[in-house]
Amino acid sequence: MEKLLEVKTLTKVFTMGSILSRVRLTATDNVSFFIKPGEIFTLAGESGCGKTTTAKIILGFEEPTSGAIIHNGKDRAETKGKKVWQEEGIQAIFQDPFGTFNPLRVVDRYFFETLQNFKMAKTKREAIDLIDETLQLVGLTYDEFAGKYPSEFSGGQLQRISIARALLTKPNLLIADEPVSMVDASLRMSIVNLFKRLKEETDLGLLYITHDLATAYYVSERIAIMFRGNIVEMGSVEQVLMSPRHPYTQLLRESIPEADPKKRWSSAITLSELEHEEYMRTGCKFAGRCPHVMEKCKLEMPADVLVDNTLVKCHLYKG
Repeated sequence: MEKLLEVKTLTKVFTMGSILSRVRLTATDNVSFFIKPGEIFTLAGESGCGKTTTAKIILGFEEPTSGAIIHNGKDRAETKGKKVWQEEGIQAIFQDPFGTFNPLRVVDRYFFETLQNFKMAKTKREAIDLIDETLQLVGLTYDEFAGKYPSEFSGGQLQRISIARALLTKPNLLIADEPVSMVDASLRMSIVNLFKRLKEETDLGLLYITHDLATAYYVSERIAIMFRGNIVEMGSVEQVLMSPRHPYTQLLRESIPEADPKKRWSSAITLSELEHEEYMRTGCKFAGRCPHVMEKCKLEMPADVLVDNTLVKCHLYKG
């Protein structure tokens, strides 16, 4: 089986506090998954679970404490700097489309500069044609955006432009970190439909990072649920979200569908005051909230167990 991206036992430890009271927080703990060419793979979980840290390490914005990232058969550690890594075929889309562009610069300059940096066009006419071709993939044209500032576009239009900018260098892997969380609910499906169409038309691999299980179910083939730096359940999106096995996934499953587009998790899940405590917990990180908690859950980190082709990190399934 061909693997476009493979993340192997990825661990990232941050040191917090002063010299006299330093605390080591493991933001990602032995995280492993892979993405095939032309596949949409989702990392899902509440804020602070480690999914964005994972994305930053893949992109080269953070260095891992241990583990490996293999892209196109090449270990990321063998590349020299994130620019070279991105030239290998990885691009990213971020949460806030308005934060992506300087409000005092016309948007088309970003596209021309990208083509210049990657030496993809010899003339302005050639550059315009390449930009127009890429914009058409996201339902826009060069004439619609040329010479305009970010404030002249809607949030949905600007997110599409962000996607086009990422596609301009023809990457084979796109990392989309909460790409629809700041877009109106009416536009979310158009963005995720765009991802599905791009995957089918260009054989693009996509790492879709989200807290929105409804769009994750719609757009992805496989999904990994993260909690406090650990992948607690991973498998086909149908199995994980329709028949969740881990108690945390079951709790998340109860949160969909959401009637209010501004709503995140239910009050049972939004427990940010416990975030630090859960990261530092010995044993299962979810033990403090789990309705099925056992004594060994508080003492011992559960192993990964394969249950009907779904990987589950839970003592309930051991043995």
